[in-house]
Amino acid sequence: MLIGELAERAGTSTRALRYYETHGLVRAGRSANGYRVYDEAELPVVREIRALLAVGFGLDDIRPFVACLRAGNASGHVCPDSVAVLRRKLAEVDAGIDRLHAVRQELRDQLAHAITHREETCSRLRRTAR
Repeated sequence: MLIGELAERAGTSTRALRYYETHGLVRAGRSANGYRVYDEAELPVVREIRALLAVGFGLDDIRPFVACLRAGNASGHVCPDSVAVLRRKLAEVDAGIDRLHAVRQELRDQLAHAITHREETCSRLRRTAR
């Protein structure tokens, strides 16, 4: 299939496909006139790439998933290298959540302090005005 058809079927752009190809994630042959020609097997590869990019994976993280698909697996998630990437990514997400919880608590503390300070200031001003 030509690049436009693959892009349409995968829900992406031809530019993205060329970018993935440049990074060695997608394989294209060439027709006699120089057009890129893709095998049907590239469709699940491109869908996997897009799904992983959508949840924050980088291109280097995606490589094991593509290799897993190319090895004949129905999913790119089942190979040991892919599992290792998933574990690392999950640990990164968990650490990010922990940081966000700490930031949220700090903001709550600052807000509570600001409200208390404001109420004390307003109360003092009312007493002085009497």
